[in-house]
Amino acid sequence: MVNLSVNLAGVELKNPIIPASGTFGYGREYAELYDLNILGSFSWKGTTGAARLGNPQPRIAETAGGMLNAVGLQNPGIDAVIAREVPHIAEIFQGPVIANVGGFSLDEYAENCAKLNDVDQVAILEVNISCPNVHAGGKNFGCDPHAAAEVTRAVKAVTNKPVFMKLTPNVTDIAEIARACEDAGADGLCLINTLLGMRIDLNTKRPVIANRTGGLSGPAVFPVALRMVWDVYEAVKIPIIGCGGVSSAEDAAEMMLAGAAAVEVGAANLVDPMACKTIIEHLPAVCQRLGVDHISELTGGAHHG
Repeated sequence: MVNLSVNLAGVELKNPIIPASGTFGYGREYAELYDLNILGSFSWKGTTGAARLGNPQPRIAETAGGMLNAVGLQNPGIDAVIAREVPHIAEIFQGPVIANVGGFSLDEYAENCAKLNDVDQVAILEVNISCPNVHAGGKNFGCDPHAAAEVTRAVKAVTNKPVFMKLTPNVTDIAEIARACEDAGADGLCLINTLLGMRIDLNTKRPVIANRTGGLSGPAVFPVALRMVWDVYEAVKIPIIGCGGVSSAEDAAEMMLAGAAAVEVGAANLVDPMACKTIIEHLPAVCQRLGVDHISELTGGAHHG
C-alpha cells in the first residue's frame, strides 16, 4: 500500500490533491457529484472584504490547451462566507480547508485573515497577492518583493494559522518574490497563479474578453508552472503547493518531483468535474511505478539526480 499523506507546514492531508481556488467555488456543486472527503483539502474561491460582482461579461474564453478568465474575484465577501458557506462546508467536507484570501490594501488582507483566524475548519490561509494595490497605483502586490513581504508580515501578525502566499507568474524573477515572502515569515508558498493573456475575435476585431486581458490556465501553462516550482524550490526552504495545468496523476507526480509538497488542480475541474477524484485514484499506481512507498518521497526528487 502506498502512503499518500503529506504535511503542509504542520497540517496533515490524507493526499496531496487540492482543487485550486476559483475552480471549486465553496464546494457546493462538486459535493453533489462525489464525496469531497476523498480530497486532501480544497482551496475555496478567492474571498475579499466586501462582496464583489466581478468583471463585465464576457469574462471567459477558450484557447488552445487552456482557457482565459477575467472573473474578477466575484464573491459574497468575507462575512457572508463565514456566516453562510463555512457551516455548509462543515457538512460536506470534514478535512482541513484552505481559505484563499484577496485584498486591495494591507488593511483588507489583515482584516480578512484576522476574521478567519477564529474559523476552526480553515487550516491554511492562502493569500492571493495577485490583487492590485489600490493605494500604490494599482500595481499587483505580488509583482514587487517589498510589497509581497509587506502583505506577508501584515497577515502573519493577525493569525496563528499557517500562511501560504500565492505567487503570480507575471514577474521577471519569481524566486526573488518567494524569498521575500519567506524572509517576511511565510509558512509556505503556492504557485503559480494564472499567466496574463488575451484573444481577439476576428469577426468584431475586438478582444474576446471585455476586460481585454485574462488569466491563462490549463495544460498550456504546465511547463511554465513546473519550471517556476523548480526555481522556487531551489530558492526557499518552506513547503510549496504546485499549481498550474495539472490534469493527471502523472502531472501531479511531475510537479512534486520539481519540488511541490502538494498539488492544486484548477482548470481540469472545469473540463471534467471528476478530475480530482480520478487523479487521486491513479496516484498509488504512479507511485508504485516510480518506486516510492510514501508519496512525500517524490518532493524535490528531480533535484537530486
